[in-house]
Amino acid sequence: MTLMDDCLRQAGRVLGLVLLFTSAVVAQTPAAAPPSPAGAPRTSGSAAQAPASGQSSAPQNSAPQGSVPQAANSGQSSNGQSNGNFTIRTNVNEVNLIFTVTDKHGRFIQNLQQSDFALLDNQKAPAQVFNFTQQTNLPLRVGIMIDASTSIRQRFEFEQNAAIQFLQQVVRPKTDLAFVMGFDVTPYVTQNYTSDQDKLEAGITKMRPGGGTALFDAVYTACRDQLINVPPSAEGSVRKALIVISDGDDNQSRAYPDDAIKMCQRAATIVYAISTNVSPSRDRGDDVLKKIAEATGGKAFFPKRLEEMADSFHDIEEELRSQYSLAYRPAEFKLDGAFRSIYLVALNPRYMVRAKKGYFAPKG
Repeated sequence: MTLMDDCLRQAGRVLGLVLLFTSAVVAQTPAAAPPSPAGAPRTSGSAAQAPASGQSSAPQNSAPQGSVPQAANSGQSSNGQSNGNFTIRTNVNEVNLIFTVTDKHGRFIQNLQQSDFALLDNQKAPAQVFNFTQQTNLPLRVGIMIDASTSIRQRFEFEQNAAIQFLQQVVRPKTDLAFVMGFDVTPYVTQNYTSDQDKLEAGITKMRPGGGTALFDAVYTACRDQLINVPPSAEGSVRKALIVISDGDDNQSRAYPDDAIKMCQRAATIVYAISTNVSPSRDRGDDVLKKIAEATGGKAFFPKRLEEMADSFHDIEEELRSQYSLAYRPAEFKLDGAFRSIYLVALNPRYMVRAKKGYFAPKG
């Protein structure tokens, strides 16, 4: 195959994606929307329309979604009592995709429109696009998970100080909530969801390093117990993230890396990992952190010096406020619990898109 043939083939692929995604957007009318599943809230005709000009519309049930049936509620649990367990309800066939766009230097690209992207869900263009918006101020639900195993004993104080500084800068009172979890051979929560900085700091400083490392078990548990159902916000939508501070060298977990990744995807949670390995060469643990982060639409950071860990936290903070949200209904969607792949690309080749690789459909 000649170079010209290859270029034409690639151009045809991108054009095909553009046409597929555009047709899913332009063809939306209230009459085309199928009935909502029994018991699920309906989306009004005007809200279901994708903005013709690519401009953002007001978010409709735009909690990170696509794996576990969740949706905006009034701030109470399903039984009307505030018992610490929250359920957010929305249409089970609505996917909310949170993603980041950067240039080749890692600088965030803002003010893009829906027409600047092409999307495939399970290799098909979406059947309907509900809204597209750049969400910079959504309430955060953040977990700080710190490796407290023996292997990081000499780096532990740096981990604690950087995590405290991050929470002080990121968590906004009455808007954002965070929890603190440590892990060695087992994961343990030292502070549940709160915006109280003193409590969060105490949750971090009370940890003491010792024991083996069960990283995969900890990620799995944090997403299952803390991030699938999170405390709601008055705005209805929240952004969920798990910050993992570790060298990535797991030697105790019963769960496999893929088990941890799948649970993060079910919880619609983006994982950011900060490696505490400051040796000149990357090791297997760094690759593990990168794999988990990238599969969920996050990023792994590898500071060259422990003192640079605060810079990694700053980059995460900036990214959490500089992301896009795309809510859509997949084509040929089935409530079968199967994994559905996501392929999202910016039409401008100078831009790089970072999004989760897919999600699990709920079971009917």
